[in-house]
Amino acid sequence: MKPIITLLMLIALSACGTVQKAQYSALEKVGVHKRDILIDRIEDTSETQQEAKKQFRSAYDELASLINVKDAGLEKKYKRMAKAVAASEDKAAELDERIQSVNRVAEDLFDEWKDELGQYQSSSLRRASEKNLQTTKARYADIYQKMKVSQSRIEPVLRVLQDNTLYLKHNLNARAVSSISGEVVIIESQVEDLIQQMEASITESNRFVKSMRNK
Repeated sequence: MKPIITLLMLIALSACGTVQKAQYSALEKVGVHKRDILIDRIEDTSETQQEAKKQFRSAYDELASLINVKDAGLEKKYKRMAKAVAASEDKAAELDERIQSVNRVAEDLFDEWKDELGQYQSSSLRRASEKNLQTTKARYADIYQKMKVSQSRIEPVLRVLQDNTLYLKHNLNARAVSSISGEVVIIESQVEDLIQQMEASITESNRFVKSMRNK
């Protein structure tokens, strides 16, 4: 990588970090701490996962519904499918940003927590806090891993939806639609797997949030 590009990237990252610190500082002044922000972002991510489940199911249903449509009704059905696929792309991008935002604040929270261990006068309280930190980090690692697993199921589904949308765009007739029937069978199982992984992630996230609120 060229030195100038590296320098620009470092400057950009530094600027982002400065902005984030300013946001944390402003929120902490009104009693909102990183712990609260993390909980909010995890809940927002779970909400987006719920929306993504519905959106990808809708896109699949639109694709599957094309199979038995006659030529006269294909264009209307195709437009609905293309719209649903585009919405799925948007939802996938939104979820990606949600997960990134969760991880950013989690890392900042854990770094702060670790740094503050040195401020304890009581060794017993410090040990208790350190143990709590390790437990919380381990639980967070579990939910983050489930978020990433569920997210990884999106790309294969989205790729099939995009390919079939593009194919039908230039071959919108009954024969072409019939030729993708095999794809519909394949993507159905992928969609079901995506939904199951999303639900597992949401369930684990809800448990984590509950445990954080009870501390």
